[in-house]
Amino acid sequence: VQLQAFGGGSVQAGGSLRLSCAASGSIFSLNFMGWYRQLPGKQRELVASVTGTGSTNYADSVKGRFTISRDNAKNTVYLQMNSLKPEDTAVYHCNLKQYSGARWAEYWGHGTLVTVSS
Repeated sequence: VQLQAFGGGSVQAGGSLRLSCAASGSIFSLNFMGWYRQLPGKQRELVASVTGTGSTNYADSVKGRFTISRDNAKNTVYLQMNSLKPEDTAVYHCNLKQYSGARWAEYWGHGTLVTVSS
């Protein structure tokens, strides 16, 4: 399984960015796709996740500003980020967890940098 992320970049506070991440390889139906972010010197934290049936989960810090969605036909997950704040500056990582072979497996994409200036 490979995850390829797109998007990211630099934006001023209040602006918007969209991240996308396409999964390829052996993708099974029981899975979660999501985005994590890592700030310098801190642990990676969950930003948002979405199940195959569309159930979503968000970090409190992004609720109402970020929207996660997915296209199951394309095995792609999107993160629409609106009203960005300087504290959203981080490296964002795409994540896939899926159940196959009686176990959960986890995969990570390369990080993409989001920089929000004040």
